[in-house]
Amino acid sequence: MDDFRSGTGPAARPPARRPGGRGDTLLAALGYAALTAIMTWPHVTVLATHAPDHQDIYFNLWRLRWIAHALARAPLDLFHGNIFHPEPLTLSFSDAILVEGAAAAPLFWLGLPPVLVHNLTLWAALVGSGAGMFVLIRHLTGNRGAAFAGGLIFTFAPYRFDHYMHMELQWALWIPWAFWALSRTIADGSRRHGLLTGVFVALQMLSSIYYGIFLATLLPIAGLVLLAATGPTRRRAALSALVPGAIAAAVASGAYAAPYFLTKDRLGGRGQHEIHTFSARPSSYLISTPDNIVWGGTFEGRSRPERRLFPGALALLLASFGLLLRRPSPMRMACLLGAVAAFELSLGFSGYSFAILHEHVPVYQGLRAMARAGLFVLFFVAVLAGYGHAFVASVFPARVRLVFAAAVVLVLLGEYRVRPLTLVAYPNGPPPLHAWLAEQPRGVVVELPMAAPEALPGPDPRYAYLSTFHWQPLLNGYSGFHPRSYLERAADVRGFPDERAIARLHADGARYLVVHLDAWRPDARARIRETLATRYGLAQLASFPGREAESVVFAVR
Repeated sequence: MDDFRSGTGPAARPPARRPGGRGDTLLAALGYAALTAIMTWPHVTVLATHAPDHQDIYFNLWRLRWIAHALARAPLDLFHGNIFHPEPLTLSFSDAILVEGAAAAPLFWLGLPPVLVHNLTLWAALVGSGAGMFVLIRHLTGNRGAAFAGGLIFTFAPYRFDHYMHMELQWALWIPWAFWALSRTIADGSRRHGLLTGVFVALQMLSSIYYGIFLATLLPIAGLVLLAATGPTRRRAALSALVPGAIAAAVASGAYAAPYFLTKDRLGGRGQHEIHTFSARPSSYLISTPDNIVWGGTFEGRSRPERRLFPGALALLLASFGLLLRRPSPMRMACLLGAVAAFELSLGFSGYSFAILHEHVPVYQGLRAMARAGLFVLFFVAVLAGYGHAFVASVFPARVRLVFAAAVVLVLLGEYRVRPLTLVAYPNGPPPLHAWLAEQPRGVVVELPMAAPEALPGPDPRYAYLSTFHWQPLLNGYSGFHPRSYLERAADVRGFPDERAIARLHADGARYLVVHLDAWRPDARARIRETLATRYGLAQLASFPGREAESVVFAVR
């Protein structure tokens, strides 16, 4: 599939399907699973209880459990999460990760521990990304070693470790499948593959909004290059075959976008300063994560989250071989153009394309971290590296090729190795307080302290996750956007337990006020309890031991 040319003959057809192709893919997936355990060590040893120490793990857990809860009880209320009460459509305040949630739901229904379900869902993204790249590059080059190496690049490059806590940013597995289906469609005009192209775009959109938008932008660029290299007959057949897929992707993405457009009307878009902060710089593609054993100290003074996009030295070398040491082909030219377009897009307002898209395409107005387009630079580099690997392997005798393939794998793994991950335990069941709340009559819950607007998120991510054990409406919340009502509430309760704070809780309809006294100085704890009971007449309903002091539940109304 290296060339698309008009007419007939071997160059116009994709490589013949190799016997045992599915078996190869299964073996590759098992290999990626084993390597994921090694590369993320020691996570595999505590997969049921621990995850990276980051507030977004709580957010991942809340989203996954909310989707399972809503699908089982009230599917029509799927987007109306229980956080940020009484705001509607709270699942649309960030990426809803519907595909991940649907995949994880049966595991929750079977009673598996939430943290284990989270980690299995996260690992499925890594293994699936590697397997998808393996299928794509094997299809393009016919070389299994090149395909496996390309999957390693796409799965374990520093970008992946920089976002190990971000569920939606690991679910990039539909990207290689979309390009595989596109290449098959243009090669044979198959309506099945044309439809699959659209299905994979839709699945990527429902897995990760960022990647879905970027894929819908960059896939047509590559497609135009490939179509331009075909004859008129093949071009017409391919375009006709792609129409059903385009319609399917547009319908699915449009339906998915509806709650986001409603939310955008209330929350607005991203500010230019915020976008600039989380956009790439050209130097970002030379920077690795600080914990990378080989490259961690390189340009460390300029290292910051979202701007660690180094693909790896060997990946760049192999990609250069793939691009320069063979005669030009449409697919490799499409990858080059796609990489340049993704690089330019990742620069945000420092480039040109994003400013135009931000002005004229509404979905781009909700994006903050344009550096995430760097994932597509990595994708195209991985494909080109597959071509380079196949080219270099072709110059060796057959008996040497296996040694070369093994050496490439070892060097890539060594180059991408990070120090052992820092992991912390997350609760798999409700603490006594939240188990008690689950047994109470339905009512609005608020947990204090709540971070001030300028100090978000505070403990709210944990509160949101723990609410999944009682499912009461919660005034607290954590997401990509914070609604105005929440910011005003956070400002009003900063002086708790003053009159302004109590009046706000009454106005918000709170029924259960949970006060975590650990957060206050010892000399203030008794005063808070006395003030709530004597000055405001709030009845104490229950109390639960904490690390240093009790957590006390009061009845607001």
